[in-house]
Amino acid sequence: MRIGIVGGTGYVGGELLRLLLFHPQVEVTTVTSRQRVGEYVFSMHPNLRGLTNLKFVPLDITTLQKKCDVVFTATPHGRSVNLVPQLLETGLKVLDMSADFRLKRPDAYDEWYGWQHSNPEYLNEAVYGLPELRRKEIKNARLVACPGCMATSTILALIPIIKAELVDEARIIVDVKIGSSGAGSEPTIASHHPERSGGVRPYKTVGHRHIAEIEQELSALVDKPIRISFTPHAVNMVRGILSTIHVFPHKPLRNKDLWKLYRAQYGNEPFVRIVKYLKGAYRLPNPKITLGTNYCDLGFELDPHSKRLVLFSALDNMVKGASGQGVQCLNILLGIDETTGLQSTGFHPM
Repeated sequence: MRIGIVGGTGYVGGELLRLLLFHPQVEVTTVTSRQRVGEYVFSMHPNLRGLTNLKFVPLDITTLQKKCDVVFTATPHGRSVNLVPQLLETGLKVLDMSADFRLKRPDAYDEWYGWQHSNPEYLNEAVYGLPELRRKEIKNARLVACPGCMATSTILALIPIIKAELVDEARIIVDVKIGSSGAGSEPTIASHHPERSGGVRPYKTVGHRHIAEIEQELSALVDKPIRISFTPHAVNMVRGILSTIHVFPHKPLRNKDLWKLYRAQYGNEPFVRIVKYLKGAYRLPNPKITLGTNYCDLGFELDPHSKRLVLFSALDNMVKGASGQGVQCLNILLGIDETTGLQSTGFHPM
């Protein structure tokens, strides 16, 4: 299967290349860039030196149609909205890594992203690319809208709890810690190393745009509105997300109830691990252990003092939170084992 990557210079594009160059069922034929045309891919992604002689080429729909079967669009938010329909019209299948087709309501883009969606007719066709939730729909999709990294972490932790209707749906509090790669490859004063290093910076403390897709997907599970309170923090690591989620059960729960619930939901999922141990240095999920992998680690802790349930979710924002999840969706589209090209463990120590 011939693969094209539109927007190959960023971190998501680089991670797609890292995974797809070793994928036994695909060939990367085309990698586009606006500013790096003619340069070797490894000039931007030095970890790929010696592994490929691909060069960046300009974006051309006709070239993509001739040389590709499936295209990943790894462009900044707002740039895929007009490009993706053009690709679909040529018969290509598209996996969009941006937020441009994640939301179902056109007016949600005005509310959460501050712009009007110019191709709303494609929103209902787009399949939200979370395999653990939308595997059947992904299989037959033309357009897969891959989820946000913090949304992936939060949704996977909450699916079993929301489906079972065990908690107060008006009191779901999500606290996320995320590494600097989540800000993308173009630096700002806030992501500049001297400003970020050594600190923990709350940002977009209310109204973060990932809330929209989290509430959309969780509400669809139970056919009623789910509301969450969500605040991210920029922390001094390059990769990784840890989501700490506070929920308040309707009635007392036991650890064995939660084990049963999470095993029933994820027991056969290849990339979700339940992490809750009584011994060792890593008793609960830690993003460090997921780095470079497509795993999402989930854990939980009961707090009888405040009648609270605390959920933990850890993943690599560049892999399960972005490119790895995209490759997992690609495998489902191709009808092959969805772990293909993704069966790697992380490093320890790191």
